[in-house]
Amino acid sequence: MRPRQWVKNGFVLMGVLFANAWRDPFMLKRALLVFAAFSLVASGVYIVNDFLDRKSDLNHPRKRFRPLASKAISVSAAFSFMIILWLVGFLLGILVSNTVFLILLIYVAINLAYSMGLKHVVLLDVFIIAGGFMLRILAGTSGIGIAPSQWLMLCGLMTALFLGFAKRRAELYALSGETTNHRRVLEHYSPVLLDKMIVVTATCVILCYSLYTMSPVTIQTHHTESLVYTVPFVLYGIFRYLYTLHIQQTGTDPAQELFRDPHILVSIVGWLLLTLWLISTR
Repeated sequence: MRPRQWVKNGFVLMGVLFANAWRDPFMLKRALLVFAAFSLVASGVYIVNDFLDRKSDLNHPRKRFRPLASKAISVSAAFSFMIILWLVGFLLGILVSNTVFLILLIYVAINLAYSMGLKHVVLLDVFIIAGGFMLRILAGTSGIGIAPSQWLMLCGLMTALFLGFAKRRAELYALSGETTNHRRVLEHYSPVLLDKMIVVTATCVILCYSLYTMSPVTIQTHHTESLVYTVPFVLYGIFRYLYTLHIQQTGTDPAQELFRDPHILVSIVGWLLLTLWLISTR
């Protein structure tokens, strides 16, 4: 189920935060149900992915210990569990709204297409991963009756692309020339190309978020001009992530890095606490 990956589903909560709807218990409850639905459905997708990759995972220093690759559990047991996860996840989704149910279906469809071949298409592989994050944002906005902010969508896209390209860069570090035995698409990426795309997307994240905090619409929504003071947390978190990527050569699992590196974790918590304080005291 990879529960550590559920942190990615935190994107569904961005809508209630930045629409100032987190004070509404009804909206918050619906957003949390969407979070649970996405977590269960995504866990089912991981099972499919592990089944299709079980042979190539044997060549990976860490992934060879996954349950299907190591034969710790049978394929039939894994797929039975996948069906249960999807049934419960889709049920939670449709309890929230038909829009959430449809978004979950689209999420599963694009991830199945990714697992069955699109993950080998250079650039498109990262954009599909980013698309999954955008669907999370849409589920946590349109799915629960909140109009999705253009700033939120843009910041979310750039953040997802940044993490996706950084993940590919980390995989190049980790696999040390054995990319063909694990992830074929890495043959088409070079360190220089990935470094350039990481710089572009990181810059876009910083610019988009900074402009968002100073936007007249943002100031009107949250009744404060002080959100700009949260920008240093974003800057430090991104710079620290780049440090761990290139100096410590980590980042193959972005969700895990959030909890492994105390600097990144403090940046996220500090940003969240300051944001909540600024928008709740006005």
